[in-house]
Amino acid sequence: MRRRRPSAAPHPQHRTALAAAVIALAAGLLSPLPQATADDTRKATAAASTTAAAVTDHCGGQCDDILPPGQNGNATLAEILAHRTLGTRPAHSSDQIAKYDALVAGHQGLTDDKLTDFFNDGSFGVPEDQVASVIRPRDDVTITRDKATGVPHIKGTTRYGTEFGAGYAAGQDRLWLMDLFRHIGRGELTSFAGGALANQGLEQQFWPQAPYTEEDLQAQIDWIRTTKGARGEQAMADAQAYVDGINSYREKAKKGRYFPGEYVLTGKIDAITNVGEIKPFKITDLIALASVVGGLFGGGGGGEVQSAISLLAAQQKYGVAEGTEVWESFRQRNDPEAVLTVHDGSSFPYAGKPGNPRGAAMPDRGSVTPEQLVYDREGSARTGQAGRKDPVEAPKRLKPLQGMYDEGVLPGADFSKKRGMSNALLVSGEHTASGNPVAVFGPQTGYFAPQLLMLQELQGPGISARGASFAGVGMYVQLGRGQDYAWSATSAGQDITDTYAVELCEPGGGRPDKSSAHYLFRGACTPMEKLEKRNAWKPTLADSTAAGSYRMQVWRTKYGTVTHRATVGGKPVAYTSLRSTYRHEADSIIGFQMFNDPSYVKDAASFQKAAQSIDYAFNWFYADSRTAAYYNSGMNPVRAEGVDASLPVKAEKAYEWRDYDPRANTAAYTPAAQHPQSTGQDYYISWNNRQAKDFTAAGFGNGSVHRGDLLDDRVKKLVADGGVTRASLTRAMAEAAVTDLRGEDVLPELLKVLRSQPVTDPDLARGIQQLESWRSEGAQRKETAQGSRTYSHPDAVRIMDAWWPLLVEAEFRPGLGDELYGELAKSLSIDEAPSAGHGPTGAHAGSAFQYGWWSYVDKDLRRVLGQEVKGPLAKTYCGGGDLSACRGTLLATLKQAVATPAAEVYPGDDSCKAGEQWCADSIVHRAVGGLTHPTIHWQNRPTYQMVIEYPSHR
Repeated sequence: MRRRRPSAAPHPQHRTALAAAVIALAAGLLSPLPQATADDTRKATAAASTTAAAVTDHCGGQCDDILPPGQNGNATLAEILAHRTLGTRPAHSSDQIAKYDALVAGHQGLTDDKLTDFFNDGSFGVPEDQVASVIRPRDDVTITRDKATGVPHIKGTTRYGTEFGAGYAAGQDRLWLMDLFRHIGRGELTSFAGGALANQGLEQQFWPQAPYTEEDLQAQIDWIRTTKGARGEQAMADAQAYVDGINSYREKAKKGRYFPGEYVLTGKIDAITNVGEIKPFKITDLIALASVVGGLFGGGGGGEVQSAISLLAAQQKYGVAEGTEVWESFRQRNDPEAVLTVHDGSSFPYAGKPGNPRGAAMPDRGSVTPEQLVYDREGSARTGQAGRKDPVEAPKRLKPLQGMYDEGVLPGADFSKKRGMSNALLVSGEHTASGNPVAVFGPQTGYFAPQLLMLQELQGPGISARGASFAGVGMYVQLGRGQDYAWSATSAGQDITDTYAVELCEPGGGRPDKSSAHYLFRGACTPMEKLEKRNAWKPTLADSTAAGSYRMQVWRTKYGTVTHRATVGGKPVAYTSLRSTYRHEADSIIGFQMFNDPSYVKDAASFQKAAQSIDYAFNWFYADSRTAAYYNSGMNPVRAEGVDASLPVKAEKAYEWRDYDPRANTAAYTPAAQHPQSTGQDYYISWNNRQAKDFTAAGFGNGSVHRGDLLDDRVKKLVADGGVTRASLTRAMAEAAVTDLRGEDVLPELLKVLRSQPVTDPDLARGIQQLESWRSEGAQRKETAQGSRTYSHPDAVRIMDAWWPLLVEAEFRPGLGDELYGELAKSLSIDEAPSAGHGPTGAHAGSAFQYGWWSYVDKDLRRVLGQEVKGPLAKTYCGGGDLSACRGTLLATLKQAVATPAAEVYPGDDSCKAGEQWCADSIVHRAVGGLTHPTIHWQNRPTYQMVIEYPSHR
């Protein structure tokens, strides 16, 4: 008998003909998918009523965006099986990849008229002839999806209905992903999705950063309701409506059997009987989700223990005074040659080196040990079919899915890697062809399938926006556009996390050691709070890893969670990590609420004021028809006088954050005027570079060469020439996206040293000539023709990739010594080429060249060449400062690199064979569910990107 379709239909993506064709392959295991009816896929005339009263869109067709792989992030079991057996994919799951990929080859001849070849129309509403479907999950909200991308355009007549619709659409597009991430945030991924090492690694990364109990999560909700006034109450009401919408879809999808197929594959639901559960979502889940998102993209600081260890190594080698000078030159807190976002000379001092430092808690050499996290591990992470404790045999027709998640539901998606996060290019109207500001910007959140972000348009009482939101916390558009303004962000990473050394003690006056579980808090011996998370798993249809279990344990103090143990002056201490946004994971919801409110954001000044309510460390960029602007957000703690934010601090009242209250983790914070900000500067660029003069970056590596220079040099030239357009600014971004930073900004000095004398070795001469030719043509990693999968200068790229780690080690290790060189390399990775699987972001990640010793090599070689260097390294390392000796070092390492075959430079992995250079660089969308997607050309650009120019304003 034909199944009646629910009144609120699933997304049409779940009804593809190809997926339906393979249902026969799962006969007896799958119920038929619900069929479409006229009640659910409304005619285009129904959409007209949803757009008739639409707000005025001041972008006038000049707002475009792109977010690969596609809007649809859910797939039924039938669709997953069709994908695995026939190579098909559900509608709108992969339809933005080709446009995104094509910009690599298409940017050189780009004009404004051709932008839609590479971006989608980001206008409000859906034209009548472009309506794909319209549903009404409630009487007070309509969800209209367009034919081109399947993006939900949500229009509510009530605030509750609008937010309910947002949650319902999120369920349609990202239900499985949201479920995964609420379990990651709670440290329960392996119990939910299997015991593979990748899953264990994720929960072991995130849960220790935010080891919240259910009471902790609820307390954060109560804090927003009770301390944030009317906006806080509204935010939590919106969150509840959003959760209600998710749950409405969850219930209907379960009943109608069009829920994501991963629930069957991981044993949550029986495919035959439909017995099983998708657990209801709660507001506390949103806090858990927010902790993951904030930890990935909005944190900053920490790492003070490693900084202290590298400083001690420098002092051991050179003595305290000279060693400190050497270390500071590598730390580059306020390098005068660093590219800045605010480049008009404005100073915003923060977290700099104090003149008279006090309170530092330097560990005794060799005493530091990381805190143990994992206990009681049982079972193997991967055993295959043999030796499994609880065999799960896949039905014959589902054999293609057997063992699909043996490496984890997020195979290769290592969130523990540092993220290269986002870029922005904005030009003020006085330098554009139209006289209106132009912006090309977006978040660089990595490449996943489905994407962590999802697109939506929200129109309802007090809400008017379109753009991207992180799945599961999409009550508001987080990066996008309003009626007459647009905004985006880059991760700022300023120091909002400090390390305290709590002195250990024993109750009753016993002698403590490094394992003690009590500490001194304001003079009293206080017990640490032990938090535990137990995870057990068994094999499932898609995960054939052996059954097992383990326990995570974290000790929590009033100065944060314990990360290391050590001795300081012979006394045992625990080093703790205290983050200003800890226990305040969702407070930033107020700022996002303001961004979406057209009655609040009316100009640059009101936007900057709204950004002050974002507690995470972000750089915010704004553009309307009149003004381009910038503001750096973050809950920047006011530190005690003399405290060095780059090093561990004694856990004593005198060195606490000013007005620190451990009960709710609150303190005094720097006022808004002290945050880097600007309005109407000639142009702005940001690629996780330093924000402004005297604003100290949290980590190493903000010196004379930074990937932000790839943007700054190009935009500066555009501004000097004048007449900037959306296309020309996009071209600048796209050209930087395929440029090798080393080749553009460090190779010239390398070549000068090499050419300081004639080169007689024919192999070396040929290698140098290849590098020179590559550099003269832009040092790009780009195909000879689209689809060729061969770079135009493959030998030069191979030589550069092989040479860089060799030359850095040969240049610096002899002078620094093994210990100091090794510790500095832990503080800042030497290399982050696109193919560097060992680098900070890992292979196939897209993002590259953020972390590396580019500045160190540049400054050192310029000193050897006798050139002016502002903010030089304390010593000259290449050849001990002798040009001839330095040249010999570079030639020797270059000879090794020239002789290194491609198969060794690019050793191959699960995606590529050894020696496949283009493939080694390429971007792979990491599977977070049952679907995979085509590999695309490497490009170093935002994952979600907007191209914006407003011709008018309210």
